[in-house]
Amino acid sequence: MQSKQYSINETVLPDPRPDGPADSRYRADRSSLRKQVDDVSDAVKKQVVRRIRQTPALRFYLVKFFCRVTIFISVFVLYLLHRTWLEQFMNQPFWMGITLVHVIWAVFMGLMILHLFPNNRLSMALRKMRETEYTPVSDYRELELLHFVQQQNLRSWKVILVWLSFNAIFGLLYLLGIIRASDLLMLTVFYFLCDYICILFFCPFQTFIMKNKCCINCRIYDWGHFMMFTPMLFIRNFYSWSLFFTSVIVLIHWEISYASHPERFWSGSNQVLQCAHCREKTCQIKRRLTGKELPDTVK
Repeated sequence: MQSKQYSINETVLPDPRPDGPADSRYRADRSSLRKQVDDVSDAVKKQVVRRIRQTPALRFYLVKFFCRVTIFISVFVLYLLHRTWLEQFMNQPFWMGITLVHVIWAVFMGLMILHLFPNNRLSMALRKMRETEYTPVSDYRELELLHFVQQQNLRSWKVILVWLSFNAIFGLLYLLGIIRASDLLMLTVFYFLCDYICILFFCPFQTFIMKNKCCINCRIYDWGHFMMFTPMLFIRNFYSWSLFFTSVIVLIHWEISYASHPERFWSGSNQVLQCAHCREKTCQIKRRLTGKELPDTVK
């Protein structure tokens, strides 16, 4: 008996009828395979879009974040083990010896001075106040800009009311003697750390009140120091008051710039603030954590 030989290119179908059960199973398997391939392709595309790109700005922010974590842990350990030392350090003059509190005070003051005179190494979120960072959008409408300014001003008032009300609780507790100066100092250092948590990971003010798409477009970006040093207002001390009132100067400087040139602060009128021109991309981690994708125009 001779067995039939099949070539490798021939297809053998158990049931040659076009509408037979074998043909139906074949079409079903093919459709299922196509769907699986499409699902894998879509998943790969999403991962490519959501991939975190290590830009120089993002790396620099991460380094600064871990530096702040180190400072927070150092102060927190001292707060837990020797709380009275912190209060002594806060009242000790420089000429009697440099302490951790003096070093932290110098760091804080240096950061605020940099914000008063921003250089090219700082974020565009801060540098957008400068005329050199303004590239006008040719067809933007003044009425839309006015609406943006009014909307952002209203939301910023909500932020300041929430923040002052929240910190007034700690101020009242301090004035009543329930908490001590060391507690307020620890709270300030915690705010110092939260500043970069808001930039990199999650910002409640952005999410629930301001509704800005990123820090580059944040209306209250340079309010950080004022919010950070709010607890220092309640401590009658040179170091605490110098920090708080310097932060007020930084806040006023920012608000004057915003009131004088609001067109520099809106992506609808300043091309530099648009995603297509962003080189920092510090929003990537935050967007990935919240399930948002980066715009396709970002390069």
